[in-house]
Amino acid sequence: MGMKETLFGDTSRYDYKSMCIPSFPCSRGDKPKINFYGRDEPIPIVLALLMGLQHAFAMIGGLITPPLVVFKFTICGFPFCADLEQYAISAALITSGICTIINIAHFPIPFTEKIFGRIMYLGSGVLSVMGTSFTFLPIFEMAISQMKDNGVEGTVAYGKMIGTSMVCCLLELVISFLPIKIIKRMFPPLITSITVMLIGVALTGTGMKYWGGGVVCAEMGWKDHSHYTMLDPDFVPPGASCSIGETSLGYGSAQYIGLGFSVLVMLVIIEVFGSVFMKNCNVIIALLFGYLVAGLFDYKGENGPEAFVTGDNIKIAESITFLWTKTFPLGFYGPAVIPLLVAYFVTTIETIGDITATFEASNLDTESEDYTTSVQGGLTSDAVNSILSGLFTSMPNTTFSQNNGVISMTKCASKRAGYACGGWLIVMGVFAKVSGLITSIPDCVIGGMTVFLFANVLASGIALTSSIDLTSRRNKFIMALSLAFGVGVTVWPYAFLDRRAASYTAHFWTCENCTDALKGLRNGISIFLSTGYCIGTAVAMLLNSILPDDQEVAYLEKVNDDIKGTGNDLKLAEEPEHAA
Repeated sequence: MGMKETLFGDTSRYDYKSMCIPSFPCSRGDKPKINFYGRDEPIPIVLALLMGLQHAFAMIGGLITPPLVVFKFTICGFPFCADLEQYAISAALITSGICTIINIAHFPIPFTEKIFGRIMYLGSGVLSVMGTSFTFLPIFEMAISQMKDNGVEGTVAYGKMIGTSMVCCLLELVISFLPIKIIKRMFPPLITSITVMLIGVALTGTGMKYWGGGVVCAEMGWKDHSHYTMLDPDFVPPGASCSIGETSLGYGSAQYIGLGFSVLVMLVIIEVFGSVFMKNCNVIIALLFGYLVAGLFDYKGENGPEAFVTGDNIKIAESITFLWTKTFPLGFYGPAVIPLLVAYFVTTIETIGDITATFEASNLDTESEDYTTSVQGGLTSDAVNSILSGLFTSMPNTTFSQNNGVISMTKCASKRAGYACGGWLIVMGVFAKVSGLITSIPDCVIGGMTVFLFANVLASGIALTSSIDLTSRRNKFIMALSLAFGVGVTVWPYAFLDRRAASYTAHFWTCENCTDALKGLRNGISIFLSTGYCIGTAVAMLLNSILPDDQEVAYLEKVNDDIKGTGNDLKLAEEPEHAA
């Protein structure tokens, strides 16, 4: 094989043109067919790099969001700490790249056949990429805020959380060694769909805070209320304004909403006219478009033009970086244990669903032994990679479901594309100027992107209900009661959660003068009850285990005149029992 074939492959088999041609909704004629590249096909280097870049672009918007939010709004707050934010993003990119490569591989674990009677694997063996998990974002935010309110420095609180998550992920490691039948029985589609929907609801609300100008000023908006400001009309409460670039406007200002809206407009344009390559990279392209719009326009303030974008973060970013250039002391935070255990149950459910979707998109058999070992290996790597993530100073990693859409659109399931994706992520993380660029994007622009991105999680949960019998009274009851708890506390968490800068004031358990032990217990319960997918998933699993199956229903049915000879005969017809 010559150099050209090694780099580009056979041009009749590998069609680069079809990936880059824009689509025109009003065009007529047959669309060109796209070749399918299987899991083990040795695609050429250039195609692997292109496909891997698409996967990297498809996930970069999602994987940088949790560390950016935690460091910018929770650990640091105003004034923000650009150096820590940039390191967190670089660490997340490098960690996700390494974890992706591990998960795509399929290593047999030594001595497992003697211990378990079957060979256990590390890695799914399919094109299943990994990135920083959204699931842990609300827990990290609440727990770190609680620790800061108790006088713990932000970076120390973060170290305690990654240490606690490393311990709690052992639960997923134990589950990964259970037989697949038991795992499926523990996490049926009904539980999976409820959990994913609740995660989507919680995250979409958070994205809306960014869109209006930022989380901090969104939660401090009550300070603009007339009942508060009328006490002293000349007093401007701190935190009531959003600081973006050189501007300082109120939450939900038209300028901020408009910049975030430009991202959503570009997403629609790409969906209508974009090529296959553009559609797979739609999130990052739309984000960069919103960034461009914010950079081109200034706010006309009283003292002259004020820029929405400044280059300060890019200037201070190092050229090259790597893991451990900044470190955080590992610790343990007891109140976060129960919510984190629930979160690892959730990521177990997500991983099983993601690998199943990858098998379907890759035209592989989900009833085969290959599928069973892939799920087991994927769950094991999910747990092991979360431990590695903590050691790499990053938040827990899990599989990314949106990349299954990339496989479906590009028709490329080759593992080589996945390895290339991991390589691209590592390269982006090492070159720290990329992180500097990302941290200079206005919060409202990131909000326009995250609202869409997080709503995709909600849409994925709704899609999972297609395999559930929603005519079943039992299933509808479980879903309704679980969503009542989960959506209720997501929309209004302050029944159990303290407001920002007001520790131990939630009336369900005011605990300002409690002992440290009681405060820890109270904080753990507060996090659990105010995190929608934690309480909602717990309720769904409890109800699914105790509620009886639906009773058979007898219906009156008219008998066919031609058979019975009379049009008035009636019979009883039994409706089959609905599956749970």
